[in-house]
Amino acid sequence: MGSEEVLLPVLNSTSKPPPVFDGTTRLYTAYTCPFAQRVWIARNYKVPCLEHNNKIKGESLDLVKYLDSHFQGPSLYPDDAVKLEFAQLQFANADAFGAAVITYLKGGSDLDSEICVLFDKLEEGLSKFNDGPFFLGRFSAVDIAYAPFIERYQPLLLELKSYEITETRPKLGVWIKEMDKIDAYKQTKRDSKELTSHIKRRVLVSHGA
Repeated sequence: MGSEEVLLPVLNSTSKPPPVFDGTTRLYTAYTCPFAQRVWIARNYKVPCLEHNNKIKGESLDLVKYLDSHFQGPSLYPDDAVKLEFAQLQFANADAFGAAVITYLKGGSDLDSEICVLFDKLEEGLSKFNDGPFFLGRFSAVDIAYAPFIERYQPLLLELKSYEITETRPKLGVWIKEMDKIDAYKQTKRDSKELTSHIKRRVLVSHGA
């Protein structure tokens, strides 16, 4: 990596259709969507661009696995059976984690043990292996699954609840710093104010949070 990705303008209902593409891969994404960002990170880590054989898959983690198996580059999944089993568990929890934080924020309640437990489980997951700062030691699809949520929830919870998620969670703090060193991820990051404003406007505003 190393060169900064040039982002195309956002398309809307009045935009002209994109030009006919004569290659094999193209990535359609939404810059503020955490699920789309997962695929974007994986695309950057595996290949410089993406549109593949006119096939369309809509679920983000399925697309990450598809990218890993169809393109050259560092593997996003472990060979070790123990780590693979742990990875599958983390995948199952990732979307539930994302939804649980939003549900908590929609409720508008004061900070309580429930939200703390969600992030304590992340700290616990990052403590499972001692061979690197990431969930499986080295960077993997598990980090991709959680990164978009943490990118949004860290500033959002600090703003709305004065809650810093890395306090008393040193491994989570290190993980965030190490993620920021991954070019494939850095190129997908948006301004934190843009992301939090999007969530407050599109997700929380109608619930009085």
